[in-house]
Amino acid sequence: MHRSSSNLSELIGNTPLLKIQSLSKLTGCDIYVKCEFLNPGGSVKDRAALQMVKDAIESGELTPGMSIVEGTAGNTGIGLAIVAKSLGYDLDVVMPKGQTKEKEEMIELHGAKLHLVDAVPFSNQAHFYHTARQMAEQNPKYWWANQFENLSNAKAHFEHTGPEIYQQTDKEIDVFVSVAGTGGTLGGISKYLKSQNSNIKTVAVDPDGSGILNYLTQGKYIATEGGSFTEGIGIMRLVENFKQAKIDHAINLPDKDIVTVANYVRQQDALVLGSSSALNVTAALYSALQFGPLNGGAKQTIVTIACDLGERSKSKLYNPEFLASKNIDPSSQTIQQLIKTYQDNNSLLQSVDFG
Repeated sequence: MHRSSSNLSELIGNTPLLKIQSLSKLTGCDIYVKCEFLNPGGSVKDRAALQMVKDAIESGELTPGMSIVEGTAGNTGIGLAIVAKSLGYDLDVVMPKGQTKEKEEMIELHGAKLHLVDAVPFSNQAHFYHTARQMAEQNPKYWWANQFENLSNAKAHFEHTGPEIYQQTDKEIDVFVSVAGTGGTLGGISKYLKSQNSNIKTVAVDPDGSGILNYLTQGKYIATEGGSFTEGIGIMRLVENFKQAKIDHAINLPDKDIVTVANYVRQQDALVLGSSSALNVTAALYSALQFGPLNGGAKQTIVTIACDLGERSKSKLYNPEFLASKNIDPSSQTIQQLIKTYQDNNSLLQSVDFG
């Protein structure tokens, strides 16, 4: 029998690994998702939130009576709200307008103070990142979590998420696939897995409009064409957590593909994915087709991250009106058509040498 927990933050981590039966059957590979939506704050960002706060308390940067401040697209704010409340701290969250209402509501429900700012380029000092930084610089009562540059973020995944995945696959994982925002999840997990077995392939997946793929292949951040309705992933600058990553391959995939995959696993596996999770699973599907038996390879064990609760994407990913505004028709492409497209186009996955 497990011991009881004294606060909600103690429930973070040790999430299960789930095999996606439908996609595994279609590809001849074992495709798994790490169910990070089962963290108490409903996302993988709970792990970074807890590690950053614990390390700041231990170092003396965060002391009783201080408040935490952070800029976030949503999930880190929810995780920090739970950790802060559990450990006795107040929290101010700076968030760009235009994220899903579900995330805004959860931050406030967990007791944090929400500051919405205009969504502007990073070069603008009104950007949510700079706004949070300025709040901390101007008031000594604030401790700024700084998830992009704070290496406690990647540390959470090197010390916990990575080892969990390695043990849950009986040390037989072949491919790890992940999106990147701050890079903490991809950085920490890939670094750990490569430290255990250098033959494990790591795949970074990028949404439309992000510059990570071009950075990894060309050495400079150039936005890909179009934009994506995914939230909290993709970036146009190199940050410390991303520098931790060990990456072998990179891929960019469009929103229309993640809609196809998200609806398929929802119908076949009862798995409701958020938009970033759906992008992860779509890239895992593509990787299985490229590395696995359908392309002459051996059966692969592929692991990716189910980043957050699917209902946080209901107003976008599963909203026909919203998708229509983005010129996406969920019925225009079946999973079989997508698989054939991916098999016919084997050049999307580009080899890189990063880390």
